[in-house]
Amino acid sequence: MDEMGSAGPPSSTTRILLVDDDVELAELVGEYLAREGFVLDAEADGTRAVDRVASGDYQLAVLDVMLPGVSGFDLLRSIRATSRIPVLMLTARGDDVDRIVGLELGADDYLSKPFNPRELVARIRAVLRRIQPAPRAADDRIPAQLTVDDVAMDLGPRVVRRAGAPVDLTAVEFALLELLLRAAGSVVRRDDLARGALGRSLLPFDRSIDVHVSRVRKKLGPRPDGGERIATLRAVGYLYTRQGAPQLR
Repeated sequence: MDEMGSAGPPSSTTRILLVDDDVELAELVGEYLAREGFVLDAEADGTRAVDRVASGDYQLAVLDVMLPGVSGFDLLRSIRATSRIPVLMLTARGDDVDRIVGLELGADDYLSKPFNPRELVARIRAVLRRIQPAPRAADDRIPAQLTVDDVAMDLGPRVVRRAGAPVDLTAVEFALLELLLRAAGSVVRRDDLARGALGRSLLPFDRSIDVHVSRVRKKLGPRPDGGERIATLRAVGYLYTRQGAPQLR
């Protein structure tokens, strides 16, 4: 995880890369984001987009699923192979398959086209909040840490380790795991996870949180005793289990 490219915390000049071949849309979004204090660069070529992300000049990427000559999903795979930069996917309205596939490949969130620019700004701010370093403990030499069994989360450097080995998480996955670890042994409702990790409420039939939980579950694997780390309470929420605690049935 440490060697992966990382998007730093939002600064006074937050740079965003929009990967979309719609020139008019790029101009309109760029003008709106400029009024909100962001700097937007547009890129229509997938190969160049991967190189620009790898440069480390951007804090967030907005990626259209439908790109000429290249699949937006293939582009997302390439980005995730080298960078943990937050990625917001633009999908066709009502296309649930694209949304789920994008999230499973490591997108932090999605927005359906056509969209309201205010909603785009809200989603961008919500995702960027997830990558801000947590305040340090009273003793600045000791970063805040959450530990449950063999999983340790350092909130300052935003590093997660399982049995000492680093676990690579996206910004939203990190926020999601933090919420679950803080409430380990108790159920956290899906809506609370959405507001805490995504910065928004769930939409009808929205499976975003479920997909993110599934990715975190796969990355962490089972507990040392073979038990399930994150238990599902259907239609309610999720529970991060502790080793030796009674299992839900």
